Amino acid sequence: VQLQASGGGLVQAGDSLRLSCTASGRTFDTLRVGWFRQAPGKERAFVAGVSWSGMKTYYADSVKGHVTISRDNTKNVVYLQMNNLRPEDAAVYYCAARFGWHNSIVSSEYSYWGQGTLVTVSS
Repeated sequence: VQLQASGGGLVQAGDSLRLSCTASGRTFDTLRVGWFRQAPGKERAFVAGVSWSGMKTYYADSVKGHVTISRDNTKNVVYLQMNNLRPEDAAVYYCAARFGWHNSIVSSEYSYWGQGTLVTVSS
């Protein structure tokens, strides 16, 4: 499984941005996918996750209400829609995937990682 994250960029506070995570391989619809982010000097942190079917989503408390994760298994892609961006949302965003029977917010439980996409938010 190979993942590629895209969609990052420089935006102003209050703007919206949609990140995409595109996966290769025919097992995408059996993967649980998560987004993580890492700001300079900080540890990588969970942002949002989605079950293999897309029916179950879960979020870090810090982003609830202005971030939405979704997936399109027909296109092998997971999206992270971020609205009303704040300077504290600035980070490198990574998508990650795992097989398994449960969802996870722990980065070490994810086997596959994309290369990251940078989100910069100016105030």
